Order: sequence, then C-alpha cells, then structure tokens
Amino acid sequence: MSDPFTERLALIRTRFASNLNRTIDSVDNSLPQLVGESEAVKAALATAHRSVHGLCGIGPTIGFVATGNAARIVERFLLQPLRAKRGLTEDEVMVIRKGLAELRNVAQAEMQTNMPGGQR
Repeated sequence: MSDPFTERLALIRTRFASNLNRTIDSVDNSLPQLVGESEAVKAALATAHRSVHGLCGIGPTIGFVATGNAARIVERFLLQPLRAKRGLTEDEVMVIRKGLAELRNVAQAEMQTNMPGGQR
C-alpha cells in the first residue's frame, strides 16, 4: 500500500528537478538583457529574481537544501539592484554568472543523490 503524501511529494520533486536546469539556463541567458536602466530591463530583472526566488523556497522544502542555499546566494545579488530599481552592472553580471554556475553544479550533485536513478 502506497502513501498518497509520499507519492505526491515524489511528483513535486520530479517536476522541480526536471525544471531546474531550464530555470537556471533561462536566468543565465537573460543576464545580458538585465543591464541598463530601461523599464524593460527592470521588468526582466524582476522576472529573473522571481525565478531564482522560487528555487530558494521550494528547493529546501522538498529536500533540495543545498540547491536552495546556492539559489539564495544568487537571489541576494539580484535583489540589490531590484530594490534600487536599476539594472545590473557588468561586474554584477559576472558575479551572478559565477553564482549560477555554482548553483548548476550543486543542483546536479543534489539531483544525483535525491532522485531515483539520478533523474534530471
């Protein structure tokens, strides 16, 4: 007899893991569009922040603690310009890109240990 909660949690974890690389790639690919002062830049920055913020919240809740912690670091770098209502500087882009690379590495390692068969 299977436990409905365990089954539901497994589905949520699988969905999170299957979208994780896509989310990281999406934010990474959007970085060049996050430089500047236009309203479009500010809106794109808010979208990128929400994407990373989602990883910070759901990750640890479903057992991806290290992934959530790595995402939290990236989120903090995105939050500063977001609060200041400005785009990223080139230096911030480089720092965030490094943070995303670390997030990707941590996520890959955690997926190997947390998912049946190391699903991605």
